[in-house]
Amino acid sequence: MAGDTQPPMTRDRMRADLARVLRMAPEEIEDDDDLIDLGLDSMRAMALLTRWAEQGVELDLAAVAEKVTLGAWWALAERSVAGRDG
Repeated sequence: MAGDTQPPMTRDRMRADLARVLRMAPEEIEDDDDLIDLGLDSMRAMALLTRWAEQGVELDLAAVAEKVTLGAWWALAERSVAGRDG
């Protein structure tokens, strides 16, 4: 959407996006928490990955599925952004 700019991806923004779909406070999600244990299902995960991809942060589904934690996903996001910018 024109004019609908998103701030750059940060760990805090990723945490906030996850918290929103999990219906919990961002500060309740630790970097090493298993997101599935917190209630993340495949449909919500795919919606987040699609949203992030639309904003320029491409995360490989196989890599995301290997370790379902904020910390692991953030490491993937950093590599995605670095690859795009570098």
